[in-house]
Amino acid sequence: MAITSANQLELLQTAEAVAREKMIDPALVVEAMEESLARAAKSRYGAEMDIRVSIDRKTGRAHFTRVRTVVEDEELENYQAEMTVEQAKQYLADPKVGDTFVEEVPPVDMGRIAAQSAKQVILQKVREAERDRQFEEFQDRAGTIINGQVKREEYGNVIVDVGRGEAILRRNEKIGRESYRPNDRIRCYIKDVRREARGPQIFLSRTDPQFMAELFKMEVPEIYDGIIEIKAVARDPGSRAKIAVISYDNSIDPVGACVGMRGSRVQAVVNELQGEKIDIIPWNEDMPTFLVNALQPAEVSKVVLDEEAERIEVVVPDEQLSLAIGRRGQNVRLASQLTGLDIDIMTEEEESKRRQAEFEERTKLFVDTLDLDEFFAQLLVAEGFTNLEEVAYVELDELTVIDGVDDDTAQELQTRAREQLEEQARKAIERAKELGVEDSLIAFEGLTPQMIEALAKDGIKTLEDFATCADWELAGGWTTEGGQRIKDDGLLEPFDVSLEEAQTMVMTARVLLGWVDPTELEAEEEGEGEDDVETEEEA
Repeated sequence: MAITSANQLELLQTAEAVAREKMIDPALVVEAMEESLARAAKSRYGAEMDIRVSIDRKTGRAHFTRVRTVVEDEELENYQAEMTVEQAKQYLADPKVGDTFVEEVPPVDMGRIAAQSAKQVILQKVREAERDRQFEEFQDRAGTIINGQVKREEYGNVIVDVGRGEAILRRNEKIGRESYRPNDRIRCYIKDVRREARGPQIFLSRTDPQFMAELFKMEVPEIYDGIIEIKAVARDPGSRAKIAVISYDNSIDPVGACVGMRGSRVQAVVNELQGEKIDIIPWNEDMPTFLVNALQPAEVSKVVLDEEAERIEVVVPDEQLSLAIGRRGQNVRLASQLTGLDIDIMTEEEESKRRQAEFEERTKLFVDTLDLDEFFAQLLVAEGFTNLEEVAYVELDELTVIDGVDDDTAQELQTRAREQLEEQARKAIERAKELGVEDSLIAFEGLTPQMIEALAKDGIKTLEDFATCADWELAGGWTTEGGQRIKDDGLLEPFDVSLEEAQTMVMTARVLLGWVDPTELEAEEEGEGEDDVETEEEA
């Protein structure tokens, strides 16, 4: 097609029509047209030339220009698009490097191939602009609920029409055995929006815990207004769910507000989730109290929290065990997801047996090491003594409070305990030396003989070996694999060495060996201390 006055306005009208249809900026379509015309002109005048096209936004007239740039003599490579300062003097009064000389060239008469190429450029530009608009629109809506219409099902995945694009609801994101037919209305949670080569991919979900949270936000005005907050959600999609809520207004009951009049609010959510049973639980900052609530409807007798290991031990009456665990472990699993803690459940009978076993073990320790009769050893255990160190180094008055123990008896007990500890330490050092432990590790401050023996059994025999250890190798820790928390046993864990203590000992060893500059270490510690102070002030 020839660019003539007859079709100049058509360019702008076409641009407007395409932009309106694809809901993009008309300027982008005009830019695509300019690029396509420039490409056609290059094929006519020569690919080496820098041909540019500008379309007048009012008249639709296309101006074809050739641009030549002034460069240094040694940089001249393309004679069609560049020229030297000397060459430029015939066109420009005072040419400098970087100046450009623009001259108008006749419009091109587009052949069939050039017109087809121009069309492809315009379509590609329009497609890219459409994808960018779609990505930006849906990226902002990630984490919200969207209503769509089912278009088709492919290999169990549902393709959903969401208005200005298509989204995918994967098979594993559907509740139970949900099935949909074309044109069915569907409500989903926008889980993720990714920019990919074939355009933005919108991933939907109906199993995500946040889907349920967003449904409650739609049904409960107090949540939408921020009076009630959803603190945690745990779901077994299609079967059961637990949601923890807190109210910031003392006059509003968070659980009652979520349930609604005669259960109307929660029932609306249950219906959308295919009959999923929902336990609404009041949130509590005190983790044991919160867990007792989370394990409803089971009753809890006792809770023991280990914050460092992020584990919690729950004791329930014998008849409540199956209720606390739930069908196929569902109740305790959801409670664990809700609290973020690993939960061990035992009956009162099991706990009683364990406590009895611990009592007997400690009694036997005192009988064997302190040469006491069983009754006297039981008195020590009953008073809370668990090991020889406690007996050896407590204040005397903590021993004399025991019936039948006077000052002389207390001193004798401490003497026996200390002698026994010294003997155990001597034997541990002997065994460590037999295993090849060097004096550098034995002399290291902070390690007891029993610790050194434990390290030696694992092949750590020198200060260099110890300095290469990671803190978690010594103190133990937890790793997550496949969604399961797995315990890593530490070499010094039986001696109650914390992660911080292990870290300090390892760094001290590295300083002694000259691997770490102590001044740098002090600077780091000071920096961490300042960060802690800032955090406290912010809090």
